[in-house]
Amino acid sequence: MLKLIRGIAEFREKARPGYAELFTRLALGQQPDALFIACSDSRVVPNTFASTDPGDLFVIRNIGNVIPPSSSDAATPAWSEAAAIEFAVSGLEVRDLIVCGHSQCGAMKALLAERDPNSAVHRWLQFGEASLERLRSLPANPNLEQVNQLSQINVLQQLEHLRTYPAIRERVAEGKLRLHGWWFDIGHAEVQYYDEDQARFIVIDEQVARHLLQRFGGE
Repeated sequence: MLKLIRGIAEFREKARPGYAELFTRLALGQQPDALFIACSDSRVVPNTFASTDPGDLFVIRNIGNVIPPSSSDAATPAWSEAAAIEFAVSGLEVRDLIVCGHSQCGAMKALLAERDPNSAVHRWLQFGEASLERLRSLPANPNLEQVNQLSQINVLQQLEHLRTYPAIRERVAEGKLRLHGWWFDIGHAEVQYYDEDQARFIVIDEQVARHLLQRFGGE
């Protein structure tokens, strides 16, 4: 808490003047470039590793960067995610949607372990069970710890869940929305993206970044 208070005071004194024009504009409304779905893990900070400014990202964060399918039982606590997706895609008309997992994810460790069936974590992670089933159907990856292999699989599985939302399907079909899978390697501070042609996650270095910028029209 002390660090937060000191940070606010420092922002007010040193950084706020430089943001004055930006926040004056943002006070009138938002036009984020992307919907960014990430884990609640305190080590995963999209605005830091993507060098984004206020107003650039509309963010959903939860345990395990999980998105319940749109057909989920209404009794499950999934309304927040569904509402945020609807608002970002249909209201704000974001152009890109990113699901970003990360290494050493506590939610993935919980999926691999026995859980208290009465816990909120257990009930929430039912939406990660399909990722666990996919992991069990694949050979072990000698280059990844099991928890990290599951985390990468989970990114792809949550993209499948997102495709069950009618608004997402429609905008993707119309070419108005693109879906992306990212993965943050905490230990190396590297961001990877899922390349569908190569069927694997690749580090976004300078060369890959140039390729992606070209592919997306230099945006």
